[in-house]
Amino acid sequence: MTNDRYKGRAAFHEDFRRAPIRHTVRWVLVFGMASLALINAWTDAMAYEEPEYQLVRTYPDFEVRRYPPQMIAETVVDGAFSEVGGGAFRILADYISGNNRPGEKISMTAPVAQQPGDSRIAMTAPVGQSTTGDGRFSFFFFMPSQYTRETLPIPNDPRVRIRELEERTMAVLQYSGSWREDRYRAQETKLKEALRRQGLRIVGEPVFARYNSPFSLWFLRRNEVMIPVDETSIGQAPGDTQ
Repeated sequence: MTNDRYKGRAAFHEDFRRAPIRHTVRWVLVFGMASLALINAWTDAMAYEEPEYQLVRTYPDFEVRRYPPQMIAETVVDGAFSEVGGGAFRILADYISGNNRPGEKISMTAPVAQQPGDSRIAMTAPVGQSTTGDGRFSFFFFMPSQYTRETLPIPNDPRVRIRELEERTMAVLQYSGSWREDRYRAQETKLKEALRRQGLRIVGEPVFARYNSPFSLWFLRRNEVMIPVDETSIGQAPGDTQ
């Protein structure tokens, strides 16, 4: 009995002695993973060129930006909101990876944009686009700023087309988190309600903009809901700031 009691006490003291070490290792691992995640998110977001814009106005829940004309590579896909992104991304990534004439690689940019409907409806007037309502989405990559329509490589894949977005004014709400449709819809509704409160007139379909890779941690992602608005409808509503 005495010997067993001694062994029990010895085991207890050994566990007690090792406990701080286990806790220390655990916290080092947690801190290390968090640090790597932050570094990954920073490089993920900062490595890509983003479209230039002019900040027109800032409101409590969103901001209004004016974008100049920009070249995009676009593909149109059919399917559910949460399922079509992978296929569309591969089609566009294949184009910028060299599936073009003359086989030139094009730098990746951010964001990757998703919009309901077939944007071919609005080649000359993007702000007038309407939703087809048949599960069709337009995905597009913004092309690096050094390219023009004349200098961009020609796609080999007929599902990819090159076109220019006209100058447009966009109301933008930024949020973090997953790419789930329910989360996006909640943010889209929030932005539309804010626009109505401020008296801004919506003139086109919403755009879902994703700035991070699929490998980034969901809580570190930068996402945006972007809605075309009539800039002339921007007034001096209470609660906004210059």
